[in-house]
Amino acid sequence: MNDKYERQMKKGVLDMLVLKLLASETKYGYQIIQELKEKGGCMFGLKDGTLYPILYRLEDDGLVMSKWSEAEGRQVARKYYEITEMGLDALSEIQTLWEQISEGIENIMKGER
Repeated sequence: MNDKYERQMKKGVLDMLVLKLLASETKYGYQIIQELKEKGGCMFGLKDGTLYPILYRLEDDGLVMSKWSEAEGRQVARKYYEITEMGLDALSEIQTLWEQISEGIENIMKGER
């Protein structure tokens, strides 16, 4: 039963976290997966099958854009993702909303108002 609730809670914040990571620099998918795992511990260890639909949706919404790197030497071409101006604006709005939601949850969990 815990898996069900964990998946639902994580699903609601993954877009925000991916945008936040891309706000600092352009990254390719594996970098994003590693950074989420590094910074979020086991809580945000994602598989490719979870991350890429998020990136595609963010790209469809105009919040990120992608471009392929050129293969150099033994390095393969990689698809890099970059946050757009619209993505930065959306991230700001989502962060504000997240703070309001977190505060409301905290108040309820503490039994305060």
